[in-house]
Amino acid sequence: MLEDARALLPDLVTLRRDLHRHPEVGLHLPRTQQAVLRALDGLPGLEIVRGSATTSVVAVLRGARPGPTVLLRGDMDALPVTELAEVEYKSVNDAMHACGHDLHTTGLVGAAHLLHAARDTLAGTVAFMFQPGEEGHDGAQVMLDEGVLAVAGPPAAAFAVHVGPGDRGTFVTRPGPVLAGAAELRIVVRGSGGHGSQPHSAHDPIPAAAELVGALQTMVTRRFPAFDPVVLSITRMRAGDALNVIPDTAELAGTVRMVSAEAAARLPQHITEVAEAVAAAHGCTAEVDFDLGYPVTLNDPAETEAAVADLTDLVGAESIVTMPYPAMGSEDFSKVLERVPGTYLFLGARPDELPESARGEVNHSPRIVFDDAVLDTQAAALAWLAVRALQRHGLT
Repeated sequence: MLEDARALLPDLVTLRRDLHRHPEVGLHLPRTQQAVLRALDGLPGLEIVRGSATTSVVAVLRGARPGPTVLLRGDMDALPVTELAEVEYKSVNDAMHACGHDLHTTGLVGAAHLLHAARDTLAGTVAFMFQPGEEGHDGAQVMLDEGVLAVAGPPAAAFAVHVGPGDRGTFVTRPGPVLAGAAELRIVVRGSGGHGSQPHSAHDPIPAAAELVGALQTMVTRRFPAFDPVVLSITRMRAGDALNVIPDTAELAGTVRMVSAEAAARLPQHITEVAEAVAAAHGCTAEVDFDLGYPVTLNDPAETEAAVADLTDLVGAESIVTMPYPAMGSEDFSKVLERVPGTYLFLGARPDELPESARGEVNHSPRIVFDDAVLDTQAAALAWLAVRALQRHGLT
């Protein structure tokens, strides 16, 4: 599998760099979709389903014999970031593949080629999920609503690989929560405005809002245990226009991350209690909007144990690292893993030599650089995980 993947590497690098030069943002990625379709065009018998609500692609490969279905996912969208990394394939527009989705898409194309070549040995079906809109557009939910899990039959397992700035070629994962759930928080504190010189004649919402920022941080540390962590960051505060006017309202907004469904369920009540109490102490009221966008990304323990064993056979134990705790970023692949047992893995893609400007940069940085020399490993890993899962779930 690895030898076959190495033979594909030059073509994969060409595709990845083309996608990197021409990034697209959001749910509608027409150029990216066409590039994927061209890259899959030479695989006879591959069934292609295009999305209608988004420019998604689902490719279905049916093996020579019946068996279970395994789903492999690669996200395709970029970020609205102007690239500052000086690479020869630098983005030509005002977007950037700063999170490595160009590698994810290309690696999934490579896996499709590898598995297509081995289809006579496969008992079962592989669905390749090329997904737009991961970066805040809930593209996974759009594809779920359009029936991605029914295109090839309900999957028995699902896998996704995400590149990062870690050691090149090293896979990192863990059973259970691997990424945090994410919620958007908005609070409107309502008082009654007045003249800035006479605050005693008004109910000023600004001191209430300012106090609420600290009160929410205290609440997180006092209502939730340290080993079930919650991160709450107020990232926006808005109030008033004129400098001599106390406004009627003040607005706070931010992001909340958690690593358990239990914490996600409890957070709205606790936040509301604190907001209403702090506001009342200032003669104001508070309205809370807590929107859980992405649930916790939960790796199935059994699938993850099997995936780690399979990757150890493929790349060696020295290339597998167990995460000590979840990362606090979020992923809409979590919605697939709510329905299908599976595993989400990270793959280190840091180049051996980095320009000074790119050292220490992380995903979403305008200076981040990923090494597309990992594409053969990524493609082989996805294909191997599918092969082994088909064998495992096909046993009777």
